[in-house]
Amino acid sequence: MNIYVSNLSFNVVDEDLKAFFEEYGEVSSARVITDKFTGRSRGFGFVEMPNDEEAKKAISELDKGVVEGRPITVTEAKPREERSNDGGYRRSFANSNRGGRY
Repeated sequence: MNIYVSNLSFNVVDEDLKAFFEEYGEVSSARVITDKFTGRSRGFGFVEMPNDEEAKKAISELDKGVVEGRPITVTEAKPREERSNDGGYRRSFANSNRGGRY
């Protein structure tokens, strides 16, 4: 099961995230998402646990828990929605009335 963890302290790293969940069972992977330009944590991450029962127990016990003074939210991850690069909005410059000829 893929688990979404949000409101993480910016000090939490992959190994910390994995350790939180290993108390509940096997963890396949744990990843804190970072900004691609600064490398700084974005405050959320994903944990993959192969056993759904262990994952559900981890979710129920860790959700609303406090980590480094911050209440975290732990839920089952939802599939990522496809989105276009333009945010779904296309702007056309055809027939643009800019008051001049080009």
